[in-house]
Amino acid sequence: MDRNDGRRRTGVSRRGYLAAAGATGTAALAGCIGYGGGGPPSGTLTVATYPSMVDGDGAAGPWLKQEFEKQYPEATVEFATPESGLNYYIQRAREGIPIEADLYVGLNVDHLLRLDTELDDDLFDSVDSIDRRDQVKEGLEFDPKGRAVPYDTGYISLVFDESEVEEPKTFADLTTDPYEGTLIVQNAQSSATGRAFLLWTVKQFGADGYLDYWRRLDRNDITVLGTWDDAYTAYSNGERPMVVSYSTDQVYANRYDQDMTRHQIGFLNEQGYANPEGMARFATAGDDGLATAFMEFVLRPEVQGEIAVRNVQFPATPNADLPETFDKYAKEPPEPVTFTYDDLKGKVDGWVEDWAREIAQG
Repeated sequence: MDRNDGRRRTGVSRRGYLAAAGATGTAALAGCIGYGGGGPPSGTLTVATYPSMVDGDGAAGPWLKQEFEKQYPEATVEFATPESGLNYYIQRAREGIPIEADLYVGLNVDHLLRLDTELDDDLFDSVDSIDRRDQVKEGLEFDPKGRAVPYDTGYISLVFDESEVEEPKTFADLTTDPYEGTLIVQNAQSSATGRAFLLWTVKQFGADGYLDYWRRLDRNDITVLGTWDDAYTAYSNGERPMVVSYSTDQVYANRYDQDMTRHQIGFLNEQGYANPEGMARFATAGDDGLATAFMEFVLRPEVQGEIAVRNVQFPATPNADLPETFDKYAKEPPEPVTFTYDDLKGKVDGWVEDWAREIAQG
């Protein structure tokens, strides 16, 4: 689930949970795709992304390549997965080295803040005019400059074992005696999930109060692990009965007939922190028409449904074609919350550093 958390959990991938059951619309893709260029796109499109988008059974990347190339026989999709992710391209741009990619798939607001701080020129183009752009849910937009187009989102929540612990209803509950020694969280320095949970606490308690809340959590014996993979593996091994994860957890559990008592979803204060992902076109893209066609393809209802199922995340558009099991087991928080780009600009690094100094290294 965690796009930027480093290594994946061994065994069955949460993104790869669908090998057969996820065919939500392959046949429906036989129709033509809206395209803003002067003719059918052709050539090679290089898509930069995170490794788990393309690795493992059921990953979304190979399916997207196959279906896009089926639609456009003169087009070829290739993936690039640099170890340092977007930082690789930021460094190349800083040094004046060619980017050698057309799209980046897997952006979040932290990425945009980083590149806008480190680069004078924009790494990505504005793409407001692409087909179906206006269908993206407004609450998922995270780029005021119109470069990143959301294509899915996760909601950070708690996953807990109801046979061992009752559902905590509020943030305050986690600091009380019944929840002592029960919770696993991720390190906000090394985990996108951990950073999102940290930001959720800042949203709840404010910049002046979130560290005090974490001190109370720390006194209640939380476990801080490096990545989502580390944390979820520890939870799966029964080390603690509760972990910070995603509200789509039951989709994965149902796919493998796992015991649902171990996969209950908890929304603190009836909230969940939205953590959308986006795609953006590099400003140096050699064929922006081909890149545009791919982005428009990703926003088709049947493709949105397939990505959501394969990534175990919610689609970015309200009209995605989803299987009934997804609708049944994917839990959306009563009140999604998040920070905007402007909210975080110039602040988020300080929040994380202060947290790390006191909690992760304390």
